[in-house]
Amino acid sequence: MKITEDALENIVGECLDNFYKRRLQKLNDLKLKDTLKKKNPYLYRATGSEKAQDIVEDLLRAFMSSSDEGIFGDAFFEPLAQKVSGGVTSPSPGVDVAIETDRAYKAIAVKSGPNVFNAQSKAKQLDNFMSLRSRLQKLQKHFDAVVGYGYGKKVSEANAKKIFRELSGQVFWENLTGDPEFYLRIIRQMKDRPAIHKPEYNLAWAKAINRFTKEFLDDFSLEDGGINWEILTEFNSGKKKIKERKVKGKTDKL
Repeated sequence: MKITEDALENIVGECLDNFYKRRLQKLNDLKLKDTLKKKNPYLYRATGSEKAQDIVEDLLRAFMSSSDEGIFGDAFFEPLAQKVSGGVTSPSPGVDVAIETDRAYKAIAVKSGPNVFNAQSKAKQLDNFMSLRSRLQKLQKHFDAVVGYGYGKKVSEANAKKIFRELSGQVFWENLTGDPEFYLRIIRQMKDRPAIHKPEYNLAWAKAINRFTKEFLDDFSLEDGGINWEILTEFNSGKKKIKERKVKGKTDKL
């Protein structure tokens, strides 16, 4: 049965609200030093970065861009796939949606985009599907394992060496709903929701910039306002864990 536009609008709206709630929480909970540990101080120095706020904005932008992809998969694509497919939330590790009929059991792992796997995570996904298939053998049903990507064009069929299919974008959503236009209907039904949420997020972003810039200057700046590159690099790459505190133009290690 085709999902009506009103029903889809409600589902998409709920999923978007969930995405923004989790995105806002991630931004509010973010710690400066957690992001600094993952960035290259040599690159910042080599490219002539001398303004604390510029470094802070780059840190936040890079972190949130990466984080948003994962959050969107979990908060938007995953619940959307479950609700529009008629399936249920799967209790099995590594599987998000289960659709069971008299003859088949479809296990779906929902991912945001087609570039989420590395060799280790892909092997783990395969193990999860194989473990579930072993547990379901007594049902004597066709086992259909699918990794579904919310966007993109990656499509592959299962074979002897690969027990799960990969479906993405239009192909994935059509497989779930039977509607070849469903992938376009999703984006149509976002309507003005992003604009409604944007002011609150922009305010949280500005506060995070101010908070991080103050902390960066407190811990990694010289008395004349310049960046203390050695202390920043020692924090990022040194053997010992240090906490920085600027005292009269010097930096004490606590």
